[in-house]
Parts: sequence; C-alpha cells; structure tokens
Amino acid sequence: MTSTSTAGDRIKKFLGIPADEKLDDTAYYDDGSFVESEPTTRDFLNEIRPTVQGTLNYLRELFPFVNWIFHYNLTWLLGDFIAGVTVGFVVVPQGMAYAKLANLDPEFGLYTSFVGFLLYWAFATSKDITIGAVAVMSTIVGNIIEDVQKDHPDFVAGDIARTLAFICGAVLLFLGLIRFGFIVEFIPIVAISAFMTGSAISIASGQVSTLMGIPNINSREETYKVIINTLKGLPNTHLDAAMGLTALFGLYFIRWFCTQMGKRYPRQQRTWFFVSTLRMVFIIILYILVSWLVNRHVKDPKKAHFKILGHVPSGFQHKGAPRLDNEMLSAISGDIPTTILVLLIEHIAISKSFGRVNNYIINPSQELVAIGFTNLLGPFLGGYPATGSFSRTAIKAKAGVRTPLAGIFTAVLVLLALYALTSVFFYIPNSALAAMIIHAVGDLITPPREVYKFWLTSPLEVLIFFAGVFVSIFTSIENGIYVTVAASGAVLLWRIAKSPGKFLGQTEIYTAPRELVRGGKDAGLTQSLLQKSEHHTAFLSLDRDDLSNPELQISTPWPGIFVYRFGEGLNYVNSAKHLDNLTIHVFKHTRRTELNKFEKLGDRPWNDPGPRRGQAFLTDELVARPTLRAIILDFSAVNCIDVTAAQALQDLRNQFDRYAHPDKVEWHFAGVSNRWTKRALVASGFGVDSSRTPRVQRENYKGDVQEVDQGPLIAIGPSASASDIEAVAVGTSGSSSTDEKRPEGEGGATGGDVEKGNANGEDISAVPTASSAGAGALARGAGGKKLVPVFGINRPFFHLDVATALKSAVRNTGVVSADE
Repeated sequence: MTSTSTAGDRIKKFLGIPADEKLDDTAYYDDGSFVESEPTTRDFLNEIRPTVQGTLNYLRELFPFVNWIFHYNLTWLLGDFIAGVTVGFVVVPQGMAYAKLANLDPEFGLYTSFVGFLLYWAFATSKDITIGAVAVMSTIVGNIIEDVQKDHPDFVAGDIARTLAFICGAVLLFLGLIRFGFIVEFIPIVAISAFMTGSAISIASGQVSTLMGIPNINSREETYKVIINTLKGLPNTHLDAAMGLTALFGLYFIRWFCTQMGKRYPRQQRTWFFVSTLRMVFIIILYILVSWLVNRHVKDPKKAHFKILGHVPSGFQHKGAPRLDNEMLSAISGDIPTTILVLLIEHIAISKSFGRVNNYIINPSQELVAIGFTNLLGPFLGGYPATGSFSRTAIKAKAGVRTPLAGIFTAVLVLLALYALTSVFFYIPNSALAAMIIHAVGDLITPPREVYKFWLTSPLEVLIFFAGVFVSIFTSIENGIYVTVAASGAVLLWRIAKSPGKFLGQTEIYTAPRELVRGGKDAGLTQSLLQKSEHHTAFLSLDRDDLSNPELQISTPWPGIFVYRFGEGLNYVNSAKHLDNLTIHVFKHTRRTELNKFEKLGDRPWNDPGPRRGQAFLTDELVARPTLRAIILDFSAVNCIDVTAAQALQDLRNQFDRYAHPDKVEWHFAGVSNRWTKRALVASGFGVDSSRTPRVQRENYKGDVQEVDQGPLIAIGPSASASDIEAVAVGTSGSSSTDEKRPEGEGGATGGDVEKGNANGEDISAVPTASSAGAGALARGAGGKKLVPVFGINRPFFHLDVATALKSAVRNTGVVSADE
C-alpha cells in the first residue's frame, strides 16, 4: 500500500471499510515494465459519457437516409418506381381486407398503409421492408376492439384502434431512441415461427365462413371452435362460395402457372414474376367486374346477391388526434404489451431475414424508431397499429427495389386509390377478400421441412414450437405469444444454469492430408510427422463426450493439476453447479496433503468419515493419489463474472487450501479477455503473486538466461515495429486498460521467469531476461525483433491460453517435467 492517504481512503475509513490490499506495482512502473492496472469508475464513466463525435453519430443513425440520398440516381429511381408501384397494386386490396380483420371499415387499412409508406423511408435501415396493415396485427386489433367494446359499448372501434397505435408507437419510439433494440434478440426464431403459424391457422380458419358465405359464425372465438362451427355450417353455404372458392383457386393457379413458366423460360422469368405478383390485382378486377354485372342495380350492399364491401368514403374521413382520456387508456392498457410484442416480432424478424438475404445489416434500434414514429403519427390520419408485412416485403425485394424511397411511390398509389377509386371498391365481393387473406396468410405457415430442421438442430425447441401453435389454436394468439416467449426464456435460463463444464486433458496434435489417414492408413505417417515436428498441444475433454476419436490418447495434464473449462459463462445462476463439479472431481482424484490429519475417528467430519472400524485407513489406492497442486480455469467462454460467482471462487479457494494444508493451491486463469473480469478476480485475490516478489536477478547479466527467483511463467511475443503500432492505433478506439511504460530502446520487462517455450511446446531460441543496464530490456529473437510480454507481468496468473497456464503451474509445483 502507498503511504499517501487519498480522499477515497479516508472515506473508506470513515465508513468502516478496510483499505484495499493491493500488490505494490510501483517497482514495475519504475523499471519500465509492461503492467496492467484495473479499470476504475472513472474509466467506466468515460466509456459511457456522451462525446461530440458520439452525438453526431447518434444523430446520423436517427436519419440514415442521409447516407444514401445524395447518391440517388436514375437507375435507383427506376428500380424504386417499379417496386413501389408493384407493391401499391397489392397493398390496396390487401389493406382493405386486413381492415375487415380488425373490425374496422375498409378505409382504415388504406390510411394505415399510406402513413407507413410515407414515413418509413426516412428512418429505414432496410430497403425491402414495407410497413402497413398486416393480417396478424389486424387480427390482434380486432380481438382487442371486441374485448374493449364488451365493457365499453360506447367506444368507437376506430378510436380504440387509433389510441392503441399511438401509445404503442410512443413506447417503441422511446425504446428506439434509447437504443434498446437488443431486446428483440430475446425472441428466438422458434417462437416467431410458432406465432406466425398459429396466427395463420387462426386467421385462415376465421375467413372460411366468409369465403363460403356461411352465416352466424363468430370468427373471434377460439380457433378450434371456429373450425367446428364452420364444419357444422357447411349446409348453409351461400352463393358467396362460388365467388370465394374460384378466387382462391385462381390465386393459387396463377402463382403455380407463373412459377412453372419462369422455370421453363428463364429469360422471361422476371416477366412471369411480375405477372404472379399482380395476381391479386387481376383477381380483384375480375371479380369487381363480375360483381358489378350481377349487382349493378343494387344501391344497398345488404340487398346484393352476395356480400360485397359496400361504400368506402374517399379521402381521410377519420383524421384528428387520438382519444387519450383516462377511461380509454385504462380500457386498452392490458393489451398494450401484446400489441408491442407483435409489432416487434413481425417487423424485426422480417427485416433481419431480408437483410441477410440481400447482404445488408439492419439496426434494430433504428427500426424501432421507424415503426414507433409511424404508429405515433399514423393515428392522426386514421391509422391503426402497423408493422412489417412479409408478403409485400418479398414482392418488393423481388421487384428490384433499390432504396427505401420506393415507399413514396406506393404511398402515392394508395393516395390515388383513396381519392379516385373508392366508388369502384363498392362492388368488391367479401368472399374474394377472404380468399386473398387466406392466400396471403398461407405463406406464413412454417413448412414441414423447416420444422424438421428445427428437430435436427434442437428437439426441445420443436416442443416449444408445437406448444405455441396448439395454444394459439385452442386459446388465443396472444396466449400463444406469451407461451413461446416464456418457454424460450425458460430454456435459455435452464441452459445457462445447466451449462456443462469440462475437465480437460492434453494430447499432441499433428496435421496431415486427409487421404493419408483414410481407411486406417498410417504407414510412414507417424515418423514423417515426428521428423517435421509440426505439432502442438491441444486440450480435449477427459470425458470424451466431444465426439473425439476414442483411440486418441488423452492424458491428464499433470498429477495434482486440473484444467476446467466453463461451458457458457460463470454467473450466479450456474456458479454453484460448476464449482460443485470441480470440488467433487478434485476430491475424487486427489488426497489430503496431511494423510493423518485426523488421528482419532471422532475427529473426522461427518461428510468424510473414512473407512469402517477395523478397516485400513491408508489404502494403497489413496496413498497413490497425488496431492492437489493447482487449478487452471479456462475463461475463454466467460465474458464477465458477478459478485456471487466471485464469492463462490473465493470460498472454493479457501476450501481447497484447507484440503491441501500446509501447501497452497495455485489458481491460474486462461483466456480472460475482459478487463472488468480481471478486476473482479484481482479484487477476489486471484491473478497476483502476493507470496513472492517476482524480481529478476540482474547482476552479472550477459545476454543469457540467468538465475531467477521462483515465479510463474508468462507468455511473450515479438514486438511490433513503430509503423505496425501506428497502424493498429488508427483502427483502435477506446481507452487502454493498461499503463504501458516503454522507454525508447528498452521495452517492457518481465518481473519474473518467462517461459522457455511457446503454447505449442516449441523452444524459443532467444529467451528474454532482465537487463542490468537498461530497465526492463528484453532479448531479441532470431528475426531481430525484441520479445515482449503479452500481458502485464504484475498479473502473472492470467495467461494467454491453457498451454501457457499449464506450463506455469507445472513449474511452480517444484517437480521438473520430462522435457526440462
């Protein structure tokens, strides 16, 4: 400890906190050695504090269009125009059909789609995604409206939907602005697939009655009830079935025909794609014409020969501020989480999927800003909750969209439909719209081949998939969402808590062409590899549960030395399991250092009572066991540890020290890459060599390895040239976690012994040592480059890898290995 009393020390003393017991590293700083210092609270605050450049980057991320808008050209314009118009032809009939799912008038679907296309491009990080009315979200909104109106029959459906969209938009916008987009990563693909499949089955089942003209079917009931009631009502089928079934057949037939023609005539494949894409437009136009011929003298839609859409007002008839009084907010408050979850699932899943297909990366936080802003402003023009559409996004991507600006052309087409085509919409058959909905949601059902892939990858998650689907069918879509997300979260926690740790053994690995070893060939192979000495030491599981060859020789690292690798981190959830496994294994394969510590039978602890009376205590098998010397923990899979894990390590260290008394058990850590993890370990008493002063004896230095005090080994490597360091510095951001003192011409010093071999077990020709003339100078290798320590020499028990840690542990046991 330094003699100078700081303000922090005085505060600790006042609060009764003992002063930190830190290793005095001043000697290392004085001689120019490369040392590590733990990060401080100031470092943490410096990392998170806003900077001018960070603020500018944040603002640029909020408006990503500035990165490409100034490069816009005619080629991009043509591609966006074609894609935008193509999507526009599809979204007009789809939007009206989806509004019916939401228990709203058809024009609400057009309002919602218009706002989505108009606003999204300015905030988008995906060129393909289209925001607007979608089937699943519309169904959720319809269910919410029905539930709210049961308790509040005076509430208007449009007001409920608009208020819901406004509140959800505000929440999503806030989450996006604070960059909380990472929360979408907690929703796995299996949960998304189950939700989409269950929703598609529920939506399609609810539309069959409209397709067939079957009256008195409540499509808002549980899906299985809807299916049963629909089957019971088949004898009551009306003329609508002729329109609906033929429309559904026509949609599938056109898609199949265009697909076959595209395969047969590859050069015209793009033409056939556009024909297939516009099949909904063709069907709607055809059935509008048929409906007009049949019902042209009908003024009241209720008197039509089959159910038709009816009057659709032109323009924006429901504009204005959403209703935000306490009564409305309390009525919808319970449904806000479900709505937000659906908005997240559909939009982010679709945008990420198409980003991977088309080779770009989306920013989830910015996408939250986009859908949040859209849903926040949409209600002022009559929009209800909007999110990404899978079918329209696929069409837009295949149509050759170049930038997000294509949404503007779609918005213009929707606006044209709102003001010029509403009189035509009067004759659209409801059964034809039902056919379009069934046809659209059919693509959302996860095909069996994908489910089979889930099974091959993770059978447990297949159970979650089917559980989500069944819950959606037998209860509600909302319950299906919660079940899949909760089950996936439970599985994640279970995997973390039960993450398997491995005790590692070592083996020598050579490389050879595969054909030389096929069929058990080994003639001349072994000798050839040994002559070249192209091998390295690898560490594999001693349990051989990693599918390694059973014939491969895997030996224990060293008597009394154990190497343990964590599977999925070390935290309060799994620390007890890992350390219990470590304790059981160590006690099973070692003995106490003092064999006769408990001379009397009654002195022995209850959990280690020893043999029965009359039986020998010191058996040959027990005496042959090694004593516990060192523990090596592979932290390559550990990013950080918490207080519980750190305390568990301290308790285990104390337990092993009592077990090995009077010896001390050494603890080595390999692959610790997080400086905050190092700080936690150092604060727990690990990583430092407090029992000895790792000082190199500098007297009589002649350029060779001289006698040094006992101490741990450290990894070293060739130093970078000045140009290399400058090149690395240009590409590196953030503050360094170490204090480097490298006087010119000297470099870093090793405060203790440096290992005489690298991680591959190969000798280093020039071994660094301390210089009596220059503080901390290092020897130079055969290439003329100075050799420097990889990590700070004041933390000698933090190693580069397991091989380095094992060499250091073996050396410190006091037993000379065969190759030394």
